[in-house]
Amino acid sequence: MTTMRPTVRKLLGWSPVATTGLDVNTTQGLTLAGPGLALRGYDPVAYFTEGQPVIGKATYTATYNQAAYQFATEANLQAFKAHPERYVPQYGGFCAFGVSGGAKFDGDPQLWKIVDGKLYLNLNPDIQEQWEKDIPGHIGKADTHWPVIKDTTPAERG
Repeated sequence: MTTMRPTVRKLLGWSPVATTGLDVNTTQGLTLAGPGLALRGYDPVAYFTEGQPVIGKATYTATYNQAAYQFATEANLQAFKAHPERYVPQYGGFCAFGVSGGAKFDGDPQLWKIVDGKLYLNLNPDIQEQWEKDIPGHIGKADTHWPVIKDTTPAERG
């Protein structure tokens, strides 16, 4: 079992969140689609098309990887349905910096960055700042940790 470095734990300073699926960060409760709500209801396509987080509507909902995603428009819903892997956040929407340290923490849809065509979220502004100091290095570490931790609960990895 990989242990998170103490400096990462101290920087994150946040308790893990509960999820409906182990590899996707969702909010509690059901949506019209059934599973938990991913990205707190923000439209994953809008990050790419609008360059900002846009809240989705329940009438435009699609389920992917045990999570419900909501969209601001029918066009965004259709784009997602055609290629969901292009739009879903990396590491199931968990904090990219946390995953780079082997932990699963809530990813905030307001703290995001697109890198090489992929959407990444982070926990809070301080963590986002730390992550941005070495994005390629943190992504490399997170890519190594994710296969090991994706099927564990946040409490096991926090």
